[in-house]
Amino acid sequence: MTDRHLQRVEHIMGTAVLFDVRDPGFDDRIIDRAVASLRSAEAVFSTYQAESEISRLRDGRLSLSDADPVVREVLDRCDRIRRETDGAFDHRSGSELDPSGYVKGWTIEGAARIMSDAGANAFLISAGGDIVARGAPPGSEAWTAAIRDPENTTAVLGTVTLNDSAIATSGRYERGEHIRETDDDTDGLTSVSVLGPDLGIADAMATAILAGGLSGATWLNRFAGYDFVAVTADRRILRSPSARFTPVTAQ
Repeated sequence: MTDRHLQRVEHIMGTAVLFDVRDPGFDDRIIDRAVASLRSAEAVFSTYQAESEISRLRDGRLSLSDADPVVREVLDRCDRIRRETDGAFDHRSGSELDPSGYVKGWTIEGAARIMSDAGANAFLISAGGDIVARGAPPGSEAWTAAIRDPENTTAVLGTVTLNDSAIATSGRYERGEHIRETDDDTDGLTSVSVLGPDLGIADAMATAILAGGLSGATWLNRFAGYDFVAVTADRRILRSPSARFTPVTAQ
Protein backbone atom coordinates (compact mmCIF):
# COMPACT_ATOMS: atom_id res chain seq x y z
CA MET A 1 0.00 0.00 0.00
CA THR A 2 1.45 3.40 -0.97
CA ASP A 3 1.95 6.29 1.41
CA ARG A 4 -0.76 8.90 1.38
CA HIS A 5 -0.27 12.62 1.88
CA LEU A 6 -3.49 14.37 2.84
CA GLN A 7 -3.73 18.02 3.88
CA ARG A 8 -6.88 19.78 4.99
CA VAL A 9 -7.49 23.23 6.50
CA GLU A 10 -10.46 24.18 8.68
CA HIS A 11 -11.15 27.63 10.17
CA ILE A 12 -11.90 27.10 13.84
CA MET A 13 -11.22 29.06 17.05
CA GLY A 14 -10.36 32.18 15.08
CA THR A 15 -7.47 30.55 13.23
CA ALA A 16 -6.66 28.16 10.40
CA VAL A 17 -6.22 24.59 11.61
CA LEU A 18 -4.10 22.39 9.35
CA PHE A 19 -4.36 18.60 9.32
CA ASP A 20 -1.40 16.95 7.61
CA VAL A 21 -1.72 13.16 7.45
CA ARG A 22 0.89 10.74 6.06
CA ASP A 23 -0.78 7.39 6.79
CA PRO A 24 -1.48 4.83 4.06
CA GLY A 25 -5.15 3.99 3.66
CA PHE A 26 -6.22 6.86 5.89
CA ASP A 27 -9.98 7.35 6.24
CA ASP A 28 -10.89 11.03 5.74
CA ARG A 29 -13.82 10.67 8.10
CA ILE A 30 -11.40 10.54 11.03
CA ILE A 31 -10.59 14.19 10.36
CA ASP A 32 -14.33 14.92 10.32
CA ARG A 33 -14.54 13.55 13.87
CA ALA A 34 -11.53 15.58 14.99
CA VAL A 35 -12.99 18.75 13.48
CA ALA A 36 -16.34 18.10 15.18
CA SER A 37 -14.55 17.89 18.54
CA LEU A 38 -12.84 21.24 17.90
CA ARG A 39 -16.11 22.93 16.98
CA SER A 40 -17.81 21.46 20.03
CA ALA A 41 -15.06 22.80 22.30
CA GLU A 42 -15.26 26.20 20.63
CA ALA A 43 -18.99 26.37 21.31
CA VAL A 44 -18.34 25.71 25.00
CA PHE A 45 -15.17 27.75 25.62
CA SER A 46 -15.16 30.64 23.14
CA THR A 47 -14.91 34.01 24.89
CA TYR A 48 -16.20 35.63 21.69
CA GLN A 49 -19.49 33.76 21.48
CA ALA A 50 -22.05 35.31 23.78
CA GLU A 51 -23.90 32.03 24.31
CA SER A 52 -20.88 29.83 25.03
CA GLU A 53 -20.78 28.35 28.52
CA ILE A 54 -17.66 30.33 29.40
CA SER A 55 -19.33 33.60 28.35
CA ARG A 56 -22.42 32.78 30.41
CA LEU A 57 -20.24 31.86 33.40
CA ARG A 58 -18.39 35.17 33.06
CA ASP A 59 -21.53 37.30 33.11
CA GLY A 60 -23.37 35.27 35.74
CA ARG A 61 -26.01 33.67 33.52
CA LEU A 62 -24.70 30.19 34.29
CA SER A 63 -23.48 28.68 37.54
CA LEU A 64 -20.51 26.36 37.58
CA SER A 65 -22.62 23.62 39.14
CA ASP A 66 -24.91 23.72 36.08
CA ALA A 67 -22.10 23.86 33.52
CA ASP A 68 -21.01 20.96 31.35
CA PRO A 69 -18.71 18.67 33.37
CA VAL A 70 -15.93 19.36 30.84
CA VAL A 71 -15.93 23.01 31.93
CA ARG A 72 -15.30 22.04 35.53
CA GLU A 73 -12.60 19.61 34.39
CA VAL A 74 -10.79 22.31 32.40
CA LEU A 75 -11.07 24.92 35.15
CA ASP A 76 -9.73 22.41 37.69
CA ARG A 77 -6.74 21.80 35.42
CA CYS A 78 -6.21 25.53 35.03
CA ASP A 79 -6.29 25.93 38.82
CA ARG A 80 -3.66 23.20 39.13
CA ILE A 81 -1.40 24.81 36.53
CA ARG A 82 -1.82 28.20 38.25
CA ARG A 83 -0.56 26.65 41.48
CA GLU A 84 2.28 24.81 39.75
CA THR A 85 3.44 28.02 38.03
CA ASP A 86 3.17 30.06 41.25
CA GLY A 87 0.45 32.15 39.64
CA ALA A 88 2.37 33.01 36.46
CA PHE A 89 -0.41 31.31 34.52
CA ASP A 90 -3.72 32.74 35.71
CA HIS A 91 -7.02 32.02 34.00
CA ARG A 92 -8.81 34.29 36.47
CA SER A 93 -7.36 37.72 35.74
CA GLY A 94 -9.21 39.95 38.16
CA SER A 95 -12.91 39.28 37.75
CA GLU A 96 -12.50 37.86 34.25
CA LEU A 97 -12.62 34.12 33.64
CA ASP A 98 -10.53 33.22 30.60
CA PRO A 99 -8.98 29.76 30.24
CA SER A 100 -7.94 30.44 26.63
CA GLY A 101 -4.26 30.05 27.47
CA TYR A 102 -4.89 26.38 28.20
CA VAL A 103 -8.02 25.55 26.22
CA LYS A 104 -6.60 25.97 22.73
CA GLY A 105 -3.80 23.48 23.32
CA TRP A 106 -6.07 21.14 25.25
CA THR A 107 -8.58 21.16 22.39
CA ILE A 108 -5.98 20.38 19.72
CA GLU A 109 -4.52 17.65 21.93
CA GLY A 110 -7.98 16.10 22.21
CA ALA A 111 -8.44 16.15 18.43
CA ALA A 112 -5.09 14.39 18.02
CA ARG A 113 -6.16 11.74 20.53
CA ILE A 114 -9.31 11.06 18.49
CA MET A 115 -7.20 10.52 15.38
CA SER A 116 -4.66 8.29 17.17
CA ASP A 117 -7.42 6.19 18.75
CA ALA A 118 -8.91 5.72 15.27
CA GLY A 119 -5.64 4.30 13.97
CA ALA A 120 -3.79 7.32 12.54
CA ASN A 121 -0.06 6.98 13.18
CA ALA A 122 1.71 9.73 11.24
CA PHE A 123 0.04 13.12 11.31
CA LEU A 124 0.35 16.71 12.43
CA ILE A 125 -2.27 19.24 13.55
CA SER A 126 -1.22 22.89 13.49
CA ALA A 127 -3.34 25.77 14.80
CA GLY A 128 -1.85 29.25 14.77
CA GLY A 129 1.60 28.21 15.93
CA ASP A 130 0.45 25.42 18.23
CA ILE A 131 1.28 21.95 16.90
CA VAL A 132 0.66 18.35 17.89
CA ALA A 133 2.69 15.74 16.00
CA ARG A 134 2.39 11.98 16.03
CA GLY A 135 4.81 9.56 14.42
CA ALA A 136 6.83 10.96 11.51
CA PRO A 137 6.50 11.47 7.75
CA PRO A 138 7.70 8.51 5.64
CA GLY A 139 11.48 8.53 5.35
CA SER A 140 11.93 10.86 8.34
CA GLU A 141 12.55 10.28 12.01
CA ALA A 142 10.46 13.25 13.15
CA TRP A 143 8.39 16.21 12.06
CA THR A 144 10.10 19.60 11.79
CA ALA A 145 8.52 22.80 13.10
CA ALA A 146 9.81 26.33 12.56
CA ILE A 147 10.40 29.01 15.19
CA ARG A 148 9.41 32.29 13.54
CA ASP A 149 11.17 35.61 13.94
CA PRO A 150 8.87 37.83 16.08
CA GLU A 151 10.14 40.89 14.20
CA ASN A 152 9.58 39.37 10.77
CA THR A 153 7.06 36.57 10.76
CA THR A 154 7.98 35.51 7.24
CA ALA A 155 11.49 34.66 8.49
CA VAL A 156 12.55 31.59 10.46
CA LEU A 157 15.08 31.69 13.30
CA GLY A 158 15.43 27.94 13.62
CA THR A 159 13.67 24.63 13.77
CA VAL A 160 12.71 21.99 16.33
CA THR A 161 11.90 18.33 15.89
CA LEU A 162 8.67 16.74 17.04
CA ASN A 163 7.88 13.06 17.43
CA ASP A 164 4.83 12.17 19.50
CA SER A 165 5.11 15.61 21.08
CA ALA A 166 3.82 19.15 20.82
CA ILE A 167 4.91 22.78 20.63
CA ALA A 168 3.01 25.90 21.70
CA THR A 169 4.13 29.45 20.94
CA SER A 170 3.08 32.72 22.51
CA GLY A 171 4.41 35.90 20.94
CA ARG A 172 4.03 39.66 21.10
CA TYR A 173 3.42 39.59 17.34
CA GLU A 174 0.33 37.46 17.94
CA ARG A 175 -0.73 38.79 21.31
CA GLY A 176 -3.71 36.69 22.23
CA GLU A 177 -6.49 37.66 24.57
CA HIS A 178 -5.02 35.35 27.20
CA ILE A 179 -1.66 37.17 27.42
CA ARG A 180 -2.13 39.39 30.43
CA GLU A 181 0.01 42.45 30.99
CA THR A 182 2.03 42.43 34.19
CA ASP A 183 4.40 44.77 35.96
CA ASP A 184 6.93 41.97 36.33
CA ASP A 185 10.26 41.85 34.57
CA THR A 186 9.51 39.84 31.45
CA ASP A 187 13.17 39.76 30.37
CA GLY A 188 12.24 41.58 27.16
CA LEU A 189 10.77 38.42 25.66
CA THR A 190 8.95 38.74 22.35
CA SER A 191 8.29 35.05 21.72
CA VAL A 192 8.22 31.88 23.80
CA SER A 193 7.82 28.35 22.46
CA VAL A 194 7.39 25.40 24.80
CA LEU A 195 7.87 21.80 23.67
CA GLY A 196 6.57 18.78 25.54
CA PRO A 197 4.26 15.79 25.61
CA ASP A 198 0.98 17.68 26.16
CA LEU A 199 -0.05 20.73 24.12
CA GLY A 200 -2.44 22.09 26.74
CA ILE A 201 0.29 22.30 29.37
CA ALA A 202 2.80 23.61 26.81
CA ASP A 203 0.31 26.31 25.80
CA ALA A 204 -0.19 27.39 29.41
CA MET A 205 3.56 27.41 30.09
CA ALA A 206 4.30 29.53 27.01
CA THR A 207 1.62 31.99 28.10
CA ALA A 208 3.03 32.14 31.63
CA ILE A 209 6.66 32.64 30.57
CA LEU A 210 5.79 35.36 28.07
CA ALA A 211 3.70 37.18 30.68
CA GLY A 212 6.14 36.93 33.57
CA GLY A 213 9.58 36.34 32.07
CA LEU A 214 12.14 33.59 32.49
CA SER A 215 13.84 35.17 35.49
CA GLY A 216 10.75 34.56 37.60
CA ALA A 217 9.98 31.11 36.22
CA THR A 218 11.55 29.14 39.06
CA TRP A 219 8.66 26.72 38.66
CA LEU A 220 9.94 25.36 35.32
CA ASN A 221 11.64 22.33 36.88
CA ARG A 222 8.24 21.10 38.09
CA PHE A 223 7.30 20.25 34.51
CA ALA A 224 9.43 17.25 33.55
CA GLY A 225 9.73 16.62 29.83
CA TYR A 226 9.13 20.23 28.76
CA ASP A 227 11.62 22.58 27.08
CA PHE A 228 11.50 26.20 25.99
CA VAL A 229 12.93 28.34 23.21
CA ALA A 230 12.53 32.08 23.85
CA VAL A 231 13.40 35.11 21.73
CA THR A 232 14.25 38.49 23.27
CA ALA A 233 13.70 41.96 21.87
CA ASP A 234 17.43 42.21 21.13
CA ARG A 235 17.15 38.95 19.15
CA ARG A 236 18.91 36.67 21.60
CA ILE A 237 17.67 33.09 21.68
CA LEU A 238 17.34 31.55 25.13
CA ARG A 239 16.61 27.87 25.51
CA SER A 240 16.60 25.05 27.98
CA PRO A 241 19.64 22.75 27.72
CA SER A 242 17.74 19.81 26.26
CA ALA A 243 15.66 21.79 23.73
CA ARG A 244 16.10 20.24 20.27
CA PHE A 245 16.55 23.57 18.50
CA THR A 246 18.62 24.09 15.34
CA PRO A 247 19.28 27.73 14.42
CA VAL A 248 19.00 28.70 10.78
CA THR A 249 22.12 30.82 11.17
CA ALA A 250 24.69 31.08 13.94
CA GLN A 251 23.35 33.15 16.81
